[in-house]
Amino acid sequence: MNIINIALNEFKRNIRDIRTLVFMLAFPIVLMLILGTALSSTFDTSIKIGKINVLYTEKNNSNFSVPFQNFIKEAKKHDIHFSEAANGTNGQRAVQQNKYDAYVIVTDKGIQFFGSERNSIQASMVEGMLNAFTDKYNLITEVAKEKPEQVQAVLASTSSDYVKETSLNADKAPGSMDYYAMAMTTMIALYSAISASSLIRGERRRNTAIRLAIAPINKIEIFLGKILGGIGINFVCILLVMAFSRFAFGANWGSHPGMVVLILFTLVFLAVSFGLGLSYIIKTDQGMQTIVMIVLQLAAFFGGAYFRIDNADGFLKLMMNLSPLTWARDALTKIIYNNDLMAALPAISLNIGIAIVFLLIAIVAFRKREGL
Repeated sequence: MNIINIALNEFKRNIRDIRTLVFMLAFPIVLMLILGTALSSTFDTSIKIGKINVLYTEKNNSNFSVPFQNFIKEAKKHDIHFSEAANGTNGQRAVQQNKYDAYVIVTDKGIQFFGSERNSIQASMVEGMLNAFTDKYNLITEVAKEKPEQVQAVLASTSSDYVKETSLNADKAPGSMDYYAMAMTTMIALYSAISASSLIRGERRRNTAIRLAIAPINKIEIFLGKILGGIGINFVCILLVMAFSRFAFGANWGSHPGMVVLILFTLVFLAVSFGLGLSYIIKTDQGMQTIVMIVLQLAAFFGGAYFRIDNADGFLKLMMNLSPLTWARDALTKIIYNNDLMAALPAISLNIGIAIVFLLIAIVAFRKREGL
């Protein structure tokens, strides 16, 4: 019962601390809004090709002429514009000078294509459309030779849509606000170490440690109560930030909230254990606060809290993998967007394992002290 009372007292004391609540609630929400809005373009997975310009020349009134003009009209719907070359125009040179993305010569024997090396994507799109057009034309020509009455049926069954946009794993990646909802929530969970570093040391600063030490309460009950209270208040803040991001910003937290919450809880447990353990390792308040802030800022930076880091290797990749934010966010992403519940195990194991190490350090140091 004493443990519960001490935990509740710690919970109430932190609720009365307006600065702590503002930092744990307002700070991540405001940062989430600013970064999620300002960096939304970096999460746009669609590719904007823009207008494609093609120069063409028709020679000898080829049999392609009428169907090719129909093809040009269809291509214009997809922002691909064909311009007929004037007499004496060197089409290949015009492409080399980057005036056009491709040059096409239409003759009785077929189509010759010259694509731009600078704009290879645009040229490839035009080449693919021309291949589809010629395949369709050849099919209809052969049918007309053997069974003219079937030409209309073939025309009806073949599509005139030469461009189709498809994507693999569509909508299986977080958008800007989704990413920063995860990033800010995990970051503020890690920032629980700041308040945790003062769980016991704060009692000594307020000169209440002596009264607690002489009270008819076991030292280990005080220790456990303080830890439970610290975890409780910080975890409630995390849940509030998570809920606000869901209902105010529309962030996607997936269909497995239990597993998501469990990962965040173990991250808070890690942060509280780290802060408490560090408060016993480092003797001075100033030195402890400095080291805590340095570690947290490095973990936030390399963990992608402020901006997404893609295709990292070498030293940068090593630092990213050392950040709890990296493995927590990776696990959350897999659970939310791929329904991969097994991805939670490595993150939860790491969080609990590291937390136990720092908790043991704190327990050993706590038992050696005469007071708190």
